[in-house]
Order: sequence, then structure tokens, then C-alpha cells
Amino acid sequence: MTPEQLRASILQYAMEGKLVKQDPNDELASELLKKIKKKRAALTKEGQIKKSKKLPVITDEEKLFDIPDSWEWARVGTLFSVNDRNKADDTLIAGFLPMKNIDDGYSNTYAVNDREWKDIKSGYTHIRQGDIILAKITPCFQNRKSCVITKLPNGIGAATTEVYALNPIIPEFSKLYIYFFKSQLFIQEGMKKFTGSAGQQRVPRKYVENFVMPLPPLEEQKRIVAKIEKLMPLVDEYAESYNRLQKIDNEFEDKLKQSVLQYAMEGKLVKQDPSDEPASELIKKIENEKAELVKEGKIKKSKKLPAITDDEKPFDIPDSWEWVRLDTVLDVRDGTHDTPKYVKNGIPLITSKNISNGHLDFSNIKYISEKDFTEINKRSNVEKGDIIFAMIGSIGNPVIVDTDRKFGIKNVALLKNINHSLDMNFVLHYLYLLENLWIKNASGAVQKFISLKKIRSSLIPFPPLEEQRRIVEKVEELQSSISNLSK
Repeated sequence: MTPEQLRASILQYAMEGKLVKQDPNDELASELLKKIKKKRAALTKEGQIKKSKKLPVITDEEKLFDIPDSWEWARVGTLFSVNDRNKADDTLIAGFLPMKNIDDGYSNTYAVNDREWKDIKSGYTHIRQGDIILAKITPCFQNRKSCVITKLPNGIGAATTEVYALNPIIPEFSKLYIYFFKSQLFIQEGMKKFTGSAGQQRVPRKYVENFVMPLPPLEEQKRIVAKIEKLMPLVDEYAESYNRLQKIDNEFEDKLKQSVLQYAMEGKLVKQDPSDEPASELIKKIENEKAELVKEGKIKKSKKLPAITDDEKPFDIPDSWEWVRLDTVLDVRDGTHDTPKYVKNGIPLITSKNISNGHLDFSNIKYISEKDFTEINKRSNVEKGDIIFAMIGSIGNPVIVDTDRKFGIKNVALLKNINHSLDMNFVLHYLYLLENLWIKNASGAVQKFISLKKIRSSLIPFPPLEEQRRIVEKVEELQSSISNLSK
């Protein structure tokens, strides 16, 4: 179990009456419910709370699980009065609670700021000592921004309008029900009821007031709270250990995958086949094809690259392989390094921010005009099957383009295959090793970058084409096994 799953299970057990034993000597919840209704009527008559609307009868379909015989089902609007207004002297010191002062999760902590009542009595949600405060907007609601108000100057205050203030008819209810409101059940059911735009959705008040909650006897409520308060710190300790272990697992997984790649690029992962065409012959074909494409004007002629010295070769490779520079076997380009004018609708512009976890992310994209795209495309011309990666900032993160969608690139390098003469997945796996070297040797003090010249002259071990394919198959098989082992 993750720590979150463990907390959710504890709260679900609490709501189902499975966390502590029932005591036959406790007053039944049915009697407690009668007292609540009687007290509610008295508080309404005294003007301390508003008169509530009649709530619908609870149906069997609304009872989402079984509860003990000594318990009852009740709507939140029966147990609590929602968003009451305070009456106080303008000069009275009160407490103000901004949303940012309410912690996420299960901590139930908050901080109020002292203010004069006249400054906060209008335009805000009124709160009282003992109220439960629930965030009603996204993402605060999902993040369980909620708390019990245990300390307020003079017992009154106000909070942001983006919360509900639930005043318990029986004050002791707050301690238990704050946990119930943090439960997975209440949160997930509330998310189904969201209203409003995608940018800022909210949980309707009707959902909160009509939600059906289990009502335990009051003495049992106290025992449940004591048990939860004993267990939650233990879960926090578990979370620390769990997170440390996850970090170790992730580091282990990364190192193991890097080791697999290193073995692969040294020619130690699969056997060499003497019937494979040697890499030297394949390189000659690529160079001839590249020269023909230059002649046809389809690609630019590359500058002559320096000969590879023995000192540059980082490790030994099989005799049937060759060391080559990237620009020898690929057409290495880049996108624009200027910032074009962005438009509301147009052609997507991919930057380093849109490359992560081996994929292109078009969800948070900026757009450029067709004219600017055409200009950028003269130097890049990204096509399906090409490899792109970031040259500036978060250097690396190579991905194989898997879409026919048109897009431009900015501060991004581009590797194009020469007539599909090599396996681009093999190149991709080598780049995962090479990016560490690029990051280490990057230029720039404020923002790191790797130049196109360095990329073009970078070395790559080059196996026969058939062996490239066998290596890719083996690498992907092993890395999948490592990921499953880590899980």
C-alpha cells in the first residue's frame, strides 16, 4: 500500500464501524439523532442558525456500505448548519482565514490573521469556533484543504468565499467528521458533482448538505477519533520509509537501465553474427546516399569532420562495429533560436518544455503563424521517425517523433535518418547515455546549452544494421522487465 492508500483505508474502516469495537452501553445513534433535531430546532428559534430546508428521506441506494446496528445514516445538512452569518460589534477583533493558510492533506492545520470584524464581515464566508472548513474549489477540494476551527479571537471570524463553513449542531462532532470529509468516498463523489468551467470548478452546496454520512454513538465517535489520531502519526512514519524506499528503487532502476544501455553499446548484450554486413560497408552506403542528397539539394553539405582519435573512444567495441560521428550517419540540424510571435491559433512550436518522458506533449503548447513555421521549417523540416531533443536548459530528453502533425522547433536539435539506413531506436538508446556527457560538458553560466557543432561531432558506436535491431529488441525487453521488477 502507498501511504495515501493506507490513510484512505483507515478512514474507510472508521466510517464502516470497523476501526474500534462497539460498546452495548453506548447510547444508540438513533437517540442522538433525536437530540440533534431537537437542539437544531432550539438554535433556529434563538436565531443562532438559519432555518434549514427540508432534506429528502434517505434511500437504501444512498447507503454505500453496511454500518453497525447501533449507528444511523444522516445527511450532512442534518448534522451541520452550513454557512451561517455572525452578529458582532464592528470593533471586535476576529480571525481571518485565507485559503493558502489551510494545509493540504490530513494535517488539519491552519493559521488565522487577526482583523477587526468590520473589515471582514462583508464579502466573506463567516466562521465560528468549532466549525469545519471545507474547500469547495479545484484543486483545493481534491487536495483535502479542510480543517476544524479550534482557535479564533472572540470565537468568530471569516474565511475566503471558496470554502464551506459547517457548524456542528453537537460541537463534539467536529473531531470525527473532519476525517470523514477527508475520506476518499466524500472526495471522489464530490468530484463527480463538479460544476463550473474547467479552469475553476467547484463542489455544489447541495452535494455537501445532501451527502449521507454514518452517525455513530457519541462515545464511539470519541473512541474512533482517538484511534485515528494514534494511527495517523504511524502512517506518517510509514510514509517517510516508503518514500525513501521509492527513491532507492528509482535510483536502482535508473542505474540498472543505464547498465543495460552501456552493455548494449559495448556490444556485450547480444552476440555478433558473422553473416551480418559489416558496419564499415553500411557507413560507405550512408555517405554515398548523403552525397547524392546534397547533390539533389535535399540536404545541406556538412562541414568536414575531424578524424576520430583513439583517445576519443570511450570504450572498446566489437571488430564488426565502427566509431563514427553523428553527422556522418545522420543529417543533424536544429530549429530556430529566435522567439517568433505567438498567435492564438496556428502551428505548434515545440520547445524543451514540450518534451518529457520520451513523448511530445502538445497539451501546453504555444502556436506560431504559418509564415513563421514555413521559415523555421526551411532549416528543420521535422518528419515522423526523426529524433529531437533539447539543446538548451534541460539538455537531452530525446524522443522519436511519432506523429504526422506539423510543428516547428525552437532550441531543439533534430536527427534525421539518411534513407532509413539505420535503426533510429538504436540511436535513441545511445542518446540516453550520451546526454549525460552533454550535460556535463555543456556551455553557459546562466542557462546551459550544447552547440550544434558539438552534437554533430559527438561519437556513436555503429554496429551492423541487423545487430542494431537485435540490440534494440533486447534492450526494450530487459528495460520492461526492470520496470516490472521495480513495481
